[in-house]
Amino acid sequence: MKVLFIGGTGIISTAVSRQTIASGFDLYLLNRGIRGANPQGSHSLTADIDHPEELRAALQGMQFEVVVNWIAYTPQDIERDLVLFKGQVSHYIFVSSASAYQKPPANYLITEDTLLDNPFWEYSRNKIACEDRLMRAFIEEGFPATIVRPSLTYDSNFPVAIGSNGYTIADRMRKGRPIIVHGDGSSLWIVTHAEDFGRGFLGLLGNPGSFGQAFHITTDEVLTWNQIYMTLADELGVEANLVHIPSDFIARAAPELAGTLLGDKTWSVVFDNTKIKTFVPGFEAIIPFRAGIRRTVAWFDADEQRRSVDEAGQDQMDRILSAYGGRSGGVLI
Repeated sequence: MKVLFIGGTGIISTAVSRQTIASGFDLYLLNRGIRGANPQGSHSLTADIDHPEELRAALQGMQFEVVVNWIAYTPQDIERDLVLFKGQVSHYIFVSSASAYQKPPANYLITEDTLLDNPFWEYSRNKIACEDRLMRAFIEEGFPATIVRPSLTYDSNFPVAIGSNGYTIADRMRKGRPIIVHGDGSSLWIVTHAEDFGRGFLGLLGNPGSFGQAFHITTDEVLTWNQIYMTLADELGVEANLVHIPSDFIARAAPELAGTLLGDKTWSVVFDNTKIKTFVPGFEAIIPFRAGIRRTVAWFDADEQRRSVDEAGQDQMDRILSAYGGRSGGVLI
């Protein structure tokens, strides 16, 4: 089966690209070619998806059975893809986001039928609009679309709420610097290894039963945020210096974090994976968080060049800590 990934070099999509190739699919990756080499065994198509002339040149004469867009964020992106692929492909998959589900949630247990509504995060509202447009195209024109909603997923990254860029959170932990945990750390959350996500995702490729359907794909392991941070500290071989700060305070001190916190990670969320298990028989997430994050730590430790620290992110955390400590005259950094 000939498959096109638009994007394919992100945290999730890189792992899924490797799995797609290993499963025998003929994989093409369309991207700008600025993140380094695509996975071995894939075919590279270089173009900026937002430049029509580059796109037409890259896709000229090409036919694909399945197209997956990992980097569509607005309804305009979907309109472009409908023009490109309507009547040209057997299956189109849009990668949305589980942050699209109702916030605050009416129930901690999320199914695919949970209302889509996020007043806190424009990113999520745009994803909802993309989904709405695709479902109209499916209902009115028979466009063979499937929607997939990943939640927080990791591989060569640390799945934390604040300080997730590069090696930043690990650098702080190993230096004994304070780490911000939103709220009291007791809310429930799900972190899924990218390879586990891929196990479910591959079963949807070219699956006609998935047309007009939406799926989230996550692990069934449920953790608190305190457990997530403490497990990471254990695997780094350090004691965690955790500072709990209310999410609304963080959002006021650093408004750029309001979406990802108030629109996502603040709330207790558990995903019911019955639907993906029904459509992809045999799907199961098999990588516990402790084992997965141990692999992530080992990946960073294997090559110093991978251990980049986001200094802007460091400054952001220090600024929030200073503001919070200053309420009582304390010093937290």
